Parts: sequence; C-alpha cells; structure tokens
Amino acid sequence: MLLSDIAQALSSDRWALTTHARERAGRRRIGNQELMEILANGEILEDYPDDPRGPSALVLGHSNVGRPLHAVCAFDPSGTLLVITVYEPERPRWRDERTRNPGEEDA
Repeated sequence: MLLSDIAQALSSDRWALTTHARERAGRRRIGNQELMEILANGEILEDYPDDPRGPSALVLGHSNVGRPLHAVCAFDPSGTLLVITVYEPERPRWRDERTRNPGEEDA
C-alpha cells in the first residue's frame, strides 16, 4: 500500500469507515476531519501485504493538535479505502507511537 494511493482515495472522496472503525473513532473522540488529516499526512508504519482479509497497512499520523493516531487501512475490490480501525497508540501495546511492545498484537 502506498501513501499516494491513500491520498488519492481521500481527495476523490473514495473512503469509508468500517462499523468497527466508526465505533472505535466515536469512543475515542476521533472525528472524520482528524482522521482524514492523519491519513493524508501520515506514514506507513507497518505493511501487511499477506493479511488474510487483504493487503492492509498501519498508518501513523499526527492531528493538528499533535495527537498521534494509528489507523489500519485496506482497499476493497472497488478501490475504496477502508479504515478498519483507528486508535491512539498506548501502553501496554505500544512503548511509544512507533514501537510495539514485544508480544503485543493489533488493537
């Protein structure tokens, strides 16, 4: 997955949140504008080309208030960017926004 593909999907309004991502974003008070901002200006932290659900990636971005956020994204067969989940990287899973603690799985 390429950041340029993510940016293109965002700019052409070809993106959506899964039900899971919508629930997580609501619970974590992450709005659509903030999510779009971190995806458009983020970096791919982890790439999952062999994910059984289809190739996906973990994107790290910072909102305009400096809050680090992670979003796991994939493209569906139609080319729509799907946000699978979104969260703040926190202990115990994450040592810091870039470093996963050993033995910890995705949030």
